Amino acid sequence: MKKIFVILFGLFVSFSVNAAIDKTLIQKAEKYLNSIGGLQGAFTQVANGKTEQGVFSMLRPGRVRLDYNNAPIQLIADGKDLYFYDKSLDQITTVPLTSTPAGILVRKKIDLQNADINVSETTSDKDVFTLKMNLRNQEGLGYMSVVFNKAPVKLNSWSVVDATGNQTDVMFSNLKSKSDFGKNYFQLSRHKTVSTNDNDDFYD
Repeated sequence: MKKIFVILFGLFVSFSVNAAIDKTLIQKAEKYLNSIGGLQGAFTQVANGKTEQGVFSMLRPGRVRLDYNNAPIQLIADGKDLYFYDKSLDQITTVPLTSTPAGILVRKKIDLQNADINVSETTSDKDVFTLKMNLRNQEGLGYMSVVFNKAPVKLNSWSVVDATGNQTDVMFSNLKSKSDFGKNYFQLSRHKTVSTNDNDDFYD
């Protein structure tokens, strides 16, 4: 499961290369991302030849949740930290949200041109356009490409190649605006577990 976490963590890191930059596309993506309050929809993840599906939720600023349909794992950002929860092991791995490019998509104000975000390449096809980006000074950690539909501008998918060359593709479908999530929706929920040595363990 830790390997899965490395892949997911790779969703938020990238490196810079010299390539064509279309500032108009960057401005369109920036305007769209800043207009989002919250989103929810389905996702399909492909990594290392394995496909997983689940529900993606996002609430700006700072909150993200991925629930996998057929895997005992959960990824949650609560506005401060990013948690990877392996339910089968009852194990949580935590990193500061600000230490990962996860924050690129969920910041209070998204600035793709002048802040610590580096857009290294833009490409455009008939129906979609793509921004390749990273956090500045983290060029050796891989890259993240975010794909947007053109008309109207909307999050389509993202693709990540980490420092070791592993690629993770995440495609979204049926994304809808949503901001009325429950109070604790972006908090980990751990339940009572009963051990085999007659000791009960409780979690809030």
